[in-house]
Amino acid sequence: MSYQAPIKDMLFVLNELAAIQEIAAIEGFEDYGIDTAAAVLEESAKFCSEVLAPLNWEGDRFPSTFKDGAVTVTPGFKEAYEQFVQGGWQGVLHPVAYGGQGLPKIISTPCSEMLNAANLSFALCPLLTDGAIEALLTAGSDELKQKFLPNMVSGKWTGTMNLTEPQAGSDLSMVRTKAVPAGNGVHKIYGTKIYITYGEHDMAENIVHLVLARTPDAPAGVKGISLFVVPKFLVNEDGSLGLRNDAHCVSIEHKLGIKASPTAVLQFGDNSGAIGYLVGEENRGLEYMFIMMNAARFGVGMQGIAISDRAYQKAVSYAKDRLQSKDLSGSDSAVAIIHHPDVKRMLTTMRAYTEGARALAYFGAALSDLAHSSLDEKVRQHNLELYEFLVPIIKGFSTEMSIQVASLGVQVHGGMGFIEETGAAQYYRDARILSIYEGTTAIQANDFVGRKTYKDKGAVAQAFAKMIAQTESELAKRNSVASRSILSNLTPARLAFEEVVQFVIANFKSDVKNVFAGSVPYLMMSGYLLTSWQMAKAMMIAEDKLADDKTFYSAKITTAQFHAEHLLNLVPAIAQSILKGGTSVNALSLEQF
Repeated sequence: MSYQAPIKDMLFVLNELAAIQEIAAIEGFEDYGIDTAAAVLEESAKFCSEVLAPLNWEGDRFPSTFKDGAVTVTPGFKEAYEQFVQGGWQGVLHPVAYGGQGLPKIISTPCSEMLNAANLSFALCPLLTDGAIEALLTAGSDELKQKFLPNMVSGKWTGTMNLTEPQAGSDLSMVRTKAVPAGNGVHKIYGTKIYITYGEHDMAENIVHLVLARTPDAPAGVKGISLFVVPKFLVNEDGSLGLRNDAHCVSIEHKLGIKASPTAVLQFGDNSGAIGYLVGEENRGLEYMFIMMNAARFGVGMQGIAISDRAYQKAVSYAKDRLQSKDLSGSDSAVAIIHHPDVKRMLTTMRAYTEGARALAYFGAALSDLAHSSLDEKVRQHNLELYEFLVPIIKGFSTEMSIQVASLGVQVHGGMGFIEETGAAQYYRDARILSIYEGTTAIQANDFVGRKTYKDKGAVAQAFAKMIAQTESELAKRNSVASRSILSNLTPARLAFEEVVQFVIANFKSDVKNVFAGSVPYLMMSGYLLTSWQMAKAMMIAEDKLADDKTFYSAKITTAQFHAEHLLNLVPAIAQSILKGGTSVNALSLEQF
């Protein structure tokens, strides 16, 4: 089946949960209310469903290829990218001053979801360009901005992140790539970078690599890393393209999924040295790169939500068509498998995961807009703290759940799900990378424990707990079956979350390995809690508006109740594994493994 963007649910979340009207009240965003969002989403859906979605399976069957130092993308990708650029989609989020549209993140986020749901391999290219743009906007000199940003914002040029090296995976303190001063503010870059998404391709005329490297006198470790712009083609003073830089692709990876997306090994400086331009100050490269990484981590979280929705749509379509076995309540002939209770359980699990994660991510996007655009400094700071707390959850939880959702999609198809031609297996394979790149789930969880919980002694975590408690008070005023059920699960989950927060704070210094043994479970239980909290809010709105659209709102009520009864109820048990299970995690000796 073709991809159909869930515009109705997206607009519901934007309007009712993410408070787009509050964003539209910010100076400069007055024209970006729900009507504008609806118009933009309609156009995005058209492009994604008609142009990108049909290429998704083609990209899996005919991946990008490498020959003689050049990468040729999947047939159709280059033409689709030209339409993407012509439509101005790369610049949706970026400043008007550099040719972008300057829309708030709350509107660009659903567009990102559609793009990734339609064609995850294709969407990776603009995702990395977005991150590179953000880093240059934040730390680049005016000269670098003028030289590179207009063509990157338009999509004419693409961008990459170059962190990983053969000996340095997630531990960037081991980066060895060298940056040797060559005069006139230029450095010569020498080294190898691996796992560079769209590090080489033929869709755009230039590729702007952002590269981590060390200058000769840099201190050891992460404090000695600087960030450099290293374009594939040098840029002349008049903005035209000049000579080919000494930066070359030497191979691309053969992967489990996202096969159309070329993952390159790049070699810098094999000949005269690759020309690089310092971004910001020396030895602050990791700080600047984290700007890219935070943008990319939110984006990867959206990829998890997107692939979950695509897998769900595929599974529903199959379950409605596949006839097998009689109905348990009695039937004369075989019925569509969607009538069988366990198939409904699987489909509703997929739906609940996806809708809950979407609601939390869009809520996070609204926090980001308030953090960056509100005129009130206190409002900006408060919302920034809330947003940054959510980023590792949006990335970690949404990508982990996407693997579960895609796996359920295969299960709904039964044996046919294991056959490539049905397409269900591709979503499962594609989803598997999401919890790995841009920081594994454990890296997200370590950040969540250390920087997001312990560092402020749980202040932001408690702020979320208070918001959830307020929702509990609102639920307690209702007497519907759904509200009572959700409340009975939400309160113990919130209390369990608060207990774990206190455990982290109390034991972080004295028993750090015990605390970090539960880091991923802590992140996941927080994801269950916060997504179900958003679904609880959605349920109350749906109850109040039920008469307006019974089909849509009754489904929202049921999905929220299901989320509480089948997902949120896991939180207290996960909490116990954190509070009491750390010792057994660390108990086995190396010889016993």
